[in-house]
Formats: sequence, C-alpha cells, structure tokens
Amino acid sequence: MARVLRYFPLIGVLVSGLLALTPWASRADAPVPAIAAAANIKFALDHILSNFTAETGLRVRVSYGSSGNFVAQIQHGAPFEMLLSADERYIAELHKLGLTQGEGVQYAIGRLAIVAPKSSPLSLDAQLAGLKALLASGQLGRFVIANPEHAPYGERAREVLMKLGVWDDIRPKLILGENASQAAQFAVSGSTQGGIIPLSLAVTPQFQALGRYVALPEDLHGALGQRMALMLKASSTTERFYQYLQSDAARTVLSQYGFGLPQQ
Repeated sequence: MARVLRYFPLIGVLVSGLLALTPWASRADAPVPAIAAAANIKFALDHILSNFTAETGLRVRVSYGSSGNFVAQIQHGAPFEMLLSADERYIAELHKLGLTQGEGVQYAIGRLAIVAPKSSPLSLDAQLAGLKALLASGQLGRFVIANPEHAPYGERAREVLMKLGVWDDIRPKLILGENASQAAQFAVSGSTQGGIIPLSLAVTPQFQALGRYVALPEDLHGALGQRMALMLKASSTTERFYQYLQSDAARTVLSQYGFGLPQQ
C-alpha cells in the first residue's frame, strides 16, 4: 500500500521555497484578492507575481496546493477569485457547475521529471531503467509521487509507472505527497530515494542544490494542459492579473521553468 505523508519540517530551504503558501501578505489599508494555484507552478508564479507587482503596484495573495482539493474548497464557498489548475478537467468541472466566468484559458503545458537526492543510489534515465534495476536488486526503499487521487501530476506519474511496467512492483514502496510541492520536498529530503515530480520544480536552483533530475518524455503520459479561470466575483485586480498571465512577459517566465506554451 502507498503511504500518504503529511507535511513535517525537514529541510528549511525547501520548506520555505517549495511549501510557502502566501507569498504576498495583506495590507491593512487595502484588500488583497485571494487566488488558488497548483503547487507545481509555485516558483514560476512567484516570479510572475513579482514582475506583475513591480509593473502595476497591484498584488494578489496565492495559496498553493492540489487542484482537486481546491475544486472541493471552491464548491464549498472558499473565497478564491481565480484558480490556476494543473489539469484542464478541474476548470471544466467548475464551469459546468456555473462557478467560473467562461471556460477559462490554457496557460501552460506541464512536464514530468524523475528525480533523486544527490546521495541516492538511483540512476536516472528517461525510460526508468535505473529505477527498474534498483527495484530488482531490492535496494529501493521509498519512492514518492503526488497523490494521484487529487493531484494531476501524481496521476500522470502513475501513468508513467504503469506504461513502463513498474507500477505493480513499486506500489509497496510508494510515498504519496499531498501535492506536487510536497512530493518534491520528500524526493530530496533523504526520506526517499527518488520520485517523479513536475519538471517545473526540478529545474529550480532550490531543488538542484539537493537533487538530480532527468526530464521524462511527454509521450509516456496524458497531456498536462494547465488551465486557469476567473470565479464569478473576481475583482478588477484579479482580472488584470488574469490578463497579465497571458502576456508575452509571463509566457517567457513560464518557459524558463520548463513549461510548454499553448498557442495564442
């Protein structure tokens, strides 16, 4: 059985980097709109937010987590004004319920990477030959993916493991992170010997200081089209940020973090 680990302090630099939930604090003199975003986009979105605030003087407050959990929260009245999902189907679900302004737009195309701590015996390659060898030798202790029940990148990681014939053997070794950021933290914390996480997290300096990665071919899993949508009561500030995310400046940042870009 796969094990779900709740977050606990492991490595300060990764905790502050990968799992920070609210990069923009509210000001007492003005309300700051709240938006929800998939955990895999944290570093790229923080970068974009910094540029947006520098250019406009406006701010939004972001909570990062799993797309599926945010959908449930929004359905129960959570006051998010926008959702940046890691999977298009979650936006479609909210739209079907009449909770979004239209069908939203695709803002990025995600990719996966297999990763390991620098000290791990796991050899990394795009076809998981090293993972299969470590499993066969009995030396693999734990391996992490995001929870596939509510995290799109975990669902796609499971697809990769199944397609390459690893799923049945690795299931007893699996640790499930609550979201993509938590899976990335566990992957290099020393509590596992590796994992499959978003490429957008693996390419960051914070991750590379502790781990190694190899990007996985996109044909090993279903598409990771990431879509965003405004909620019905989105403020003018959130609407402006929504438009900014479709700008060339924002798209350039997304590409720097390993995302593919949808055609405009």
